[in-house]
Amino acid sequence: MSDTRSSGHGGTLYLVATPIGNLEDVTARALRVLREADLVAAEDTRHTRRLLEHFGITAKLVSLFEHNERSRSGMLVGRLREGASVAIVTDAGSPGIADPGYPVVRAAVAEGFRVESVPGPSAVIAALQVSGLPTDAFAFVGFLPVKPGARRRALEELHERRETIVAFESPHRIERCLADLEEVWGERPMALVRELTKVHEQVLRGSAREVRAAL
Repeated sequence: MSDTRSSGHGGTLYLVATPIGNLEDVTARALRVLREADLVAAEDTRHTRRLLEHFGITAKLVSLFEHNERSRSGMLVGRLREGASVAIVTDAGSPGIADPGYPVVRAAVAEGFRVESVPGPSAVIAALQVSGLPTDAFAFVGFLPVKPGARRRALEELHERRETIVAFESPHRIERCLADLEEVWGERPMALVRELTKVHEQVLRGSAREVRAAL
């Protein structure tokens, strides 16, 4: 059982969702939190600086990405101890969802600091919504394994599940992934969604064989 310290603006960790493509999707609350935060931890500070400048926001930025987030957690929690408000953002979408954020949240929760979600754009939910697949039960499994053997084993295990599966895959590996899906999943319906909320958004639906042929 854990408790959360009563906290106002100071000493709070905010997980702020940012646009996944269309800048009009940013929320008013996200902009306010980013404007008022004492420190913004960003997956790519250059990308986030451009986003903030677009909305006329000046903020103190530090980097928080896959290879430094565990070592950076101590510094960020230290700022929370000082009463600072810290916002975490990623390049696109919601922090901690197959993106940096979880180690900092875990450390903040362990010390009883308040953690708030500032929800907004999510590639997972957006893809599910437009997929045409059942949405009453689904599982998000993050990025599929990079190595072919591990990816195939993962797909074989996932094929046994009946709920809709949502996964991320790199554009550079999508052709090989579809070939594996065609072999392992057969005619099971699927959807390939890319460039979500952007001008060239595309949704390909059908079996893996049909999607692969249309790609």
